[in-house]
Amino acid sequence: MRVASLRQALWHRHVNAVAPAAAMRAWLTAGGSLTARLVAHSGAFRVQRLHQRTALCLADEAAVIGMGRPGRVWEREVLLRCDERPVVFAHTVVPMAASATDWPLFNALGERSLGSTLFYDPLVRRGALEFARLRAGHPLALRARAALGDPHAPHDQSIYYARRCLYRRHQGSLLVTEVFLPAVIDLIAAYMQPQQQRT
Repeated sequence: MRVASLRQALWHRHVNAVAPAAAMRAWLTAGGSLTARLVAHSGAFRVQRLHQRTALCLADEAAVIGMGRPGRVWEREVLLRCDERPVVFAHTVVPMAASATDWPLFNALGERSLGSTLFYDPLVRRGALEFARLRAGHPLALRARAALGDPHAPHDQSIYYARRCLYRRHQGSLLVTEVFLPAVIDLIAAYMQPQQQRT
């Protein structure tokens, strides 16, 4: 397989195209705020900011955010942790052309959840979800592995399931990609057991 194909993902409008297991499908297709869902499935939730800076957008996201080819964007990457276990690697890009009026809180998020602002702002318009399987050579798969502290990330052959969504506010666009890490599956099992015991 060519290196170029490993570094790009095929994004689909329907989750069936990526054929996830039932437990993963539940996370990929969940509506509403992912942050709220993670909070509901854990005792302690927190956002670990990895960085927020200017960067070159990925080849498979340039057209989505209105760029003819990969160019400079504002990039934010975080790990979402439940009970200190990393369960989601989140990657957000905003075109440099966006103004502070478009996304007034983006630069001041720190370790707050982006979802907590997107879902409660009446001016934000949410696009359709897209789904993909990220192969080991995709940049976000590599970054997710590196964020987990795995020194063998470049050699790992795992496939990660991901979803992305385009948000618009005024004239600005913002693309959020969420890469679901293996530990997210354990959240449902861990929090279903107490419920089953009560029934």
